[in-house]
Amino acid sequence: MSSGTLIENFAEFAKRKNIDRPTMIRILEDVFRTMIRKKYETDDNFDIIINADKGDLEIWRFREIVDDNSEDIWDHDKISLSDARKIEPDFEIGEEVAEEVKLEDFGRRAVMTARQTLIQKVKDLEKDILFQNYIGQVGEMINAEVYQTLGREVLLIDPEGNELSLPKGEQIPKDRFRKGESVKAIIHRVEMVNGTPKIILSRTSPVFLERLFEAEVPEIYDGLITMKKVVREPGERAKVAVESYDDRIDPVGACVGMKGSRIHSIVRELQNENIDVINYTENKELYIARALSPAKITSMRIDAESGRVSVFLKPDQVSLAIGRGGQNIKLASKLVGLEIDVFRDVESIDEEDVALVEFSDEIEDWVIKELRRVGLDTAKSVLSLTKEDLARRTDLEEETIDEIYQILSQEFEE
Repeated sequence: MSSGTLIENFAEFAKRKNIDRPTMIRILEDVFRTMIRKKYETDDNFDIIINADKGDLEIWRFREIVDDNSEDIWDHDKISLSDARKIEPDFEIGEEVAEEVKLEDFGRRAVMTARQTLIQKVKDLEKDILFQNYIGQVGEMINAEVYQTLGREVLLIDPEGNELSLPKGEQIPKDRFRKGESVKAIIHRVEMVNGTPKIILSRTSPVFLERLFEAEVPEIYDGLITMKKVVREPGERAKVAVESYDDRIDPVGACVGMKGSRIHSIVRELQNENIDVINYTENKELYIARALSPAKITSMRIDAESGRVSVFLKPDQVSLAIGRGGQNIKLASKLVGLEIDVFRDVESIDEEDVALVEFSDEIEDWVIKELRRVGLDTAKSVLSLTKEDLARRTDLEEETIDEIYQILSQEFEE
């Protein structure tokens, strides 16, 4: 293979991969210098001239002429007078010889190796460019097309034809994808796996919800409204705290839109995820009360040292505060940054209900304390939960929970 053919083939390949000309020249020179070092041990006294547009390559070797008996005759940058005169008969000692080295002089195997190395270097560069490009876009939203659904992930293609991965754990539980479908997600993280960039997307990250709001609410995109915090149980429920820098703008109303027009499109994208938008405030008590919406609080007690807050509610508000599967209270706790304990207002206990302390002769004190820690201070409040919910919310073992249910149930069977 001639130097012209090699360079022309490489230049065409590099252009297809969108490699700019300076980078292409640098790759070519690096490969040729590697060839030189393998043959001559060093490339210090070599010049490489490349014209990629014309496919021209010139490699020049420079050596100083020394006497045939000189001790320096074996140095890489020296040549004996007799050898120099074979190139040009009128050369003298001390002059410099410039000798052109042809690509063919390196041998067919070296040239074929160079060709493969050039292709591999472009592929490696392409991978590095892809990695750097997506690293800079982490947290941004992207539209990509589904081209294969697998058990553990969905593979998508971006507009440039790059492969993206949406793992099962980053999908909303109700997500179902079909080949060719356009999917919105955020670029969650970028990893190098065996030298190949792996771009991982997410639809469960709170950042994805932020980007959807930015796309639907111009006031957020323009910076007039800021999203102070976003917490979510993907596909189930989310809470968003917003604040306006302009007193004339109602942040909650702007996010919801006329007749819910803005938030409805977000809800649909998130597979009907229930989204609570609340006004952020520095007033901690008011913030907690808003976070627990739709439940209405009777009173609360904040313990800043322990990072916990005790919230008291009327019996009919307790289930609203806790929410299905404990979602509401869990998200509210994340939103305000405090662990929220829900208690029934003692003045509002059902006359037919019985306080847990009345069972202290049958239920150990530490068990009663654990139940009260999660807002359960009466028999009926415990029995209103399933055993699975109670196990999830407390540190009690299954046998202990079975025993509690048996004791409390007997109270109301009599």
